[in-house]
Amino acid sequence: MQKASTDNQAAAKDIKLLVLDIDGTIAGHSNTISEPVKQAIFAAQARGIQVAIATGRMYRSALRFHQDIGSTLPLMAYQGAWIQDPITQKIHRHWVVSREIAHQLLDYFEKPELRSLLSVHFYINDQLYVRELTKETQIYAERSGVIPISVGDLRQALTNEPTKILALSDDIDVIDKLLGNLRRQYTPAELYLTTSVATFFEATNASVNKGTAVRYLAEELLGLQLANVMAIGDNFNDVEMLEYAGLGVAMGNAPTGVQAIAKWVAPSVEEDGAAVAIEKFLL
Repeated sequence: MQKASTDNQAAAKDIKLLVLDIDGTIAGHSNTISEPVKQAIFAAQARGIQVAIATGRMYRSALRFHQDIGSTLPLMAYQGAWIQDPITQKIHRHWVVSREIAHQLLDYFEKPELRSLLSVHFYINDQLYVRELTKETQIYAERSGVIPISVGDLRQALTNEPTKILALSDDIDVIDKLLGNLRRQYTPAELYLTTSVATFFEATNASVNKGTAVRYLAEELLGLQLANVMAIGDNFNDVEMLEYAGLGVAMGNAPTGVQAIAKWVAPSVEEDGAAVAIEKFLL
């Protein structure tokens, strides 16, 4: 763990918004928030600090975590492509991937050398559409608490534009190669490509990332500045959020590239690292 600088400690007094990732940050193997992490979040809220969730998960999958921590703020799902207030049901933002690009990605995923290696997910109107129920999809669906809709040819589901496209493989090298190849094919102005875990390749609208989502929540909805924001995350889809926040904290289980851009590194998720970070800086 890095030592907090005096700057970080001084900045901690200014924090009015705490933004948390879910998987690998506040939820580990158990797929629930541990009691120490919950209590730390509640203690921060009792001090007047508002708490929000920013996740790559579907809105419907993230909702129980949002409710568990008693958040009253809009929920940032799908890396921030979908921002909705669960209390009023107002959708503040819904940015999608064009049908044209969705078709192109599907053609790529269905190349003979890739087809059998990937489970492809299309997220349309907060529903999960899949070609077929693979082992990887079933594990994902159980953890997410969603029922996948199996359609055979995913082109049939593209009557509406997808919020997010996900390709899963239990072979990390396949995902690494996929990410590298598609980053050469699409510029950041065309598509936002990331990994939320090493086995998940994710594609969203080019304007989407957790950094733009947190900026929108903080500055446009709450009238705050980046100095008022603390964010905690554990993977590459958290990088923009950690860079934006006045105080960006990476988890001890985060890849070294993510830890390198953080102001501080907390213990791992299984060691309740989020609680340690909250206690250190906010309590």
